[in-house]
Amino acid sequence: MVDLEQIREEMNKQYSIDKEIHSVEVHADTIDEALADAAVQLNSKVSDLQYEVIEKGSDGFLGLGKKPWTLTIYQDPLAASKVEKVASHGEVVKNSEENVEDINNRDGLYYVRHFGANLVLKVIPPVGKGEPVDIKDILNDLRQPDTIEIDESLVKKYAKHGTDNNYNIVGAYKHVQAGDALVFVETTKDEMKAMINVSEPSKGGSEASPEGIFRALQSQGVIEQCINMDKVNEFVDNPVYNVPFEVAAAIQPQDGMDAYISYNFETDPKKLKAKVSETGQINYKELNQIQNVISDQPLAVKIPAERGKGGKTIFGRYLEAKHGRDIQIQLGENVRLDRDGVTIKAAIDGEVMLVNGKVTVVPIKYLDAVNVKTGDIKFVGTVVIKGAVEEGYKVEATNIEIGGNVDPSTLIATENIIVRQGIHGKGVGYIKAGKSLWAKFIDQTNVEVEENVIVYDYIMNSNVTAMKNIVLRGKRAQINGGHLLATEEICARYIGSSGGGTETILEVGIDPRSKIRLVELQKQQQIKSSKYSTNELDIQNLEQTKQVRKRLPQEKLDKLNSLKNDNKILAEELEEINSEIDSIQVHLRDLKAVGKVKVEGTVYAGVKIYVRDLLDEIKMDIKNITFSYDKGFPTPKHTSYEPPSIKQEEIDPYATN
Repeated sequence: MVDLEQIREEMNKQYSIDKEIHSVEVHADTIDEALADAAVQLNSKVSDLQYEVIEKGSDGFLGLGKKPWTLTIYQDPLAASKVEKVASHGEVVKNSEENVEDINNRDGLYYVRHFGANLVLKVIPPVGKGEPVDIKDILNDLRQPDTIEIDESLVKKYAKHGTDNNYNIVGAYKHVQAGDALVFVETTKDEMKAMINVSEPSKGGSEASPEGIFRALQSQGVIEQCINMDKVNEFVDNPVYNVPFEVAAAIQPQDGMDAYISYNFETDPKKLKAKVSETGQINYKELNQIQNVISDQPLAVKIPAERGKGGKTIFGRYLEAKHGRDIQIQLGENVRLDRDGVTIKAAIDGEVMLVNGKVTVVPIKYLDAVNVKTGDIKFVGTVVIKGAVEEGYKVEATNIEIGGNVDPSTLIATENIIVRQGIHGKGVGYIKAGKSLWAKFIDQTNVEVEENVIVYDYIMNSNVTAMKNIVLRGKRAQINGGHLLATEEICARYIGSSGGGTETILEVGIDPRSKIRLVELQKQQQIKSSKYSTNELDIQNLEQTKQVRKRLPQEKLDKLNSLKNDNKILAEELEEINSEIDSIQVHLRDLKAVGKVKVEGTVYAGVKIYVRDLLDEIKMDIKNITFSYDKGFPTPKHTSYEPPSIKQEEIDPYATN
């Protein structure tokens, strides 16, 4: 007999559960929309919600008389208590549909249903550390007054391994057909949705099975492709009676995507970023503001429009889709369309950019100056700089034209360099041109060019190498200090200075690059030969000690072997160096260039002039003179001043650039 205290205890327990239930009243066009809205308000999952229908909704007729559903929606009491329990243990509770509560650990689930005259069972195994289903609970649910038989061996098997998300027969019960649930199908007038409205079965009646629902939908003309079996199974697992439940939807048409241009470069200059090191530091000299491209490089491609994909209503009526719109490819300057008709390629080297929506390649880059705002410049076309190149920066391009001065920096061009003002190298500036260099003056700078160096004022304390000519033209036209090498001619008005001072060396009639390499090799030859000789003396001393004492201490024996090994390597290196020196010397002797130094004004005392392998150290000032080569003279031959042989168009930068 149940006493009053037991009743009170049960009521308190139920109250503790009910007080955790939060409910909201929601108005929406469909039940699904109402549940989704409530899930947000209650900070819960849709699957953890239950509801009561306060007022049924209606689609009306042609949109007239449309009435929303009114539902009271609340959390499932068991789900609410479970959330509270987890939270009390300090665990994170995730209630959104995207972040299911600890999705890696889920308890097992089971469902017992009555289909036809059969008892059926569906078991979902646990996930991760989740608890498995308890076979005793399953058997208790199966053992009802109307149960006829149960196959317990099958129940145990399914409880352990699951039923692969299917309902499997495990027994039979006394079926009363008159009590079966009835499935009614409702469809929207636009044929876009189908709902089922299922009556609750009475005692002994069969519940709605997935197969029964599927047949009911098909009998009303709903095509198979539109039936959502996941929704059907969701209803069977958790039936909601006497309320429409959507289980089928039209296959929506998919409009085709419009054609568009896919660019292989950044079209927004503001998004070009400076180079960042592995440590996260920004290199402000490498701002990467220029997007270089070379001829025939793919720059963009047209992605064709897509055809739309038609859909179907729940009754199979075709729903038309829109096809994507095509576009015309607009070409800018210096680009071309490839043979495939969709790829845009560069027609020249230069900088790629989007100009008025058209892909364009610009062969000339105009800059006000090169400084902290621009960083280093690397461009495959011509760079025109209105102002100066400031100290510490680097410019690399095909051609470089500078309106201002060049501070200690680096200029590298595959063709020509024009500096309208001067070059202040401060001993570290470096200029290299694949063709010629023009400048007002060159001061304390290292210069290498493949053709001519043309200067209008002076070259001072610089190392200049030209594979053709070094020509100074102007009122001053002076070379003072430094080392100048040219294959053909060096021409100036003044060479050296009246007060002497810095050493001035000029060399002509040679291959400057080979000569520089020869000097470098000769230095290496001297150092390695000296090292080889020193090692040989040490080896001889150790060998003599070994002969006298019959043996050497291990330390000295190791040293002897090391010295022998070092000298073996040195001998091989010296052999290679000597061979290269001989080859260069033969090349220099066989040069056809005679080489001349032409001085219109004065060569001052102290200047050293090499014409091929002949040296003339100037002892006293000489005026209006040409130095040339003559086999019969031990020093360069002196003749009257000759004008430069270089053509006027080579002196004028705009004739070649």
